[in-house]
Amino acid sequence: MPQATPAKIGDSAAPISFPAVGRKKVTAAFDGGRLTSDGGVLLLARAERAMGICAQLAACIADRRDPARVTHKLDDILRARILAICCGYEDADDLDTLRDDPGFRLALGKLPGSGAGLASQPTMSRWENAPTTRELARMMGEMVGIYCASHPTPPAAVTLDIDDTCDVVHGYQQLSFWNGHHGERCFMPIHVYDTATGRPVAMLLRTGKTPSGAEAAGHIRRLFRHIRRHLPSTHITIRGDGHYGR
Repeated sequence: MPQATPAKIGDSAAPISFPAVGRKKVTAAFDGGRLTSDGGVLLLARAERAMGICAQLAACIADRRDPARVTHKLDDILRARILAICCGYEDADDLDTLRDDPGFRLALGKLPGSGAGLASQPTMSRWENAPTTRELARMMGEMVGIYCASHPTPPAAVTLDIDDTCDVVHGYQQLSFWNGHHGERCFMPIHVYDTATGRPVAMLLRTGKTPSGAEAAGHIRRLFRHIRRHLPSTHITIRGDGHYGR
């Protein structure tokens, strides 16, 4: 068997030769330059900007930073975090690597290798905990508005599916409870989808217990109020499991 050509230690650009396959030469090289494995993030970023999701959400949060010392705009911080989650990077820790990823930098309008990187994990963590309860409610109202705007013309009727989902945790995170029915320590977020299109309408992170009738009624009432602001003449039907009819 032919011997592989040894590369110089510390020389990542030196090619490595492998045995020929079908009389074809096989060589490995590490001189590809700046590469990314998340090219799809550019398509996601284009869709997000067309819908204006991050700009609308950022407008709901009070930014008390000194403008003269701001490196990362709030909508860019949210955009980087949201795009990372969409690409499968659930932990804010991943941003310490992704902040210099060429694909993510281009998605946020920055040239690879120039200027400061994207926001780091500590910055992400601070802003994830910054919004108040009122600001979170306004953010969800904006998301409902984005759903309503997805209809080119107001529909005559919509049917919405509401359900709570077991979201298992791996620790003792705030709001996580032991749920006897699922046999897990979890959150029980509420999800609302349009049954005809599958589009998400609203999401609500909440404690790991089944919502009571009073809690469910309050969430549904607020949801209807938000939709009525945008689709005043649309007939709304809500569909859910039995405990949502208490």
